[in-house]
Amino acid sequence: MTSHRASTRILVGAAALALPFSLAALAPSASADDMTGPFGPACSSVPKDGAGSFDGMAKDPVATAASHNPDLSTLVTAVKKAGLVDTLNNAKDITVFAPTNEAFAKIPKADLDKVLNDKAQLTKILTYHVVGEKVTQDKLADGSFKTLEGSKLTTSGSGEKYKVNGTANIVCGDVPTSNATVHIIDTVLMPKS
Repeated sequence: MTSHRASTRILVGAAALALPFSLAALAPSASADDMTGPFGPACSSVPKDGAGSFDGMAKDPVATAASHNPDLSTLVTAVKKAGLVDTLNNAKDITVFAPTNEAFAKIPKADLDKVLNDKAQLTKILTYHVVGEKVTQDKLADGSFKTLEGSKLTTSGSGEKYKVNGTANIVCGDVPTSNATVHIIDTVLMPKS
């Protein structure tokens, strides 16, 4: 009788272990389009933990999250000077194409200083980097999106290589924040005058 109970327990235990595996086999498999998460060559430089990590940034609204990433400090300074911190932090489901410090460094210092001290021009440039909808990797291959500045920007590419307006490379895309998707780019985008 004892051996019958033991074998019944083993069978019940084995069935309990097998059930999740069999259910998983019935679930639809993920396609490449379902893949989400950060992509791109610069993603490897993001800290593995802490406020500036992907997990840390996902907990904060976009302007706050960007302030934790040392590669975005010039952008954060510009956003503060333009008075856009609250606007960006309070927006819902936006996309920010965030230029790195190196992107801003491509602009001659005198020109950058002039823009940083012209709130209207700075606001125009920064809002051109923001789209009022969630734009994830699956929409980047051949996209055209209206920016908060009012004009359009375009995206193109495939795999993990995408460009914005044919000039800026997305170096780390699909970075989540609590209210936005961020695509870190290597060139500052300029709206048409």
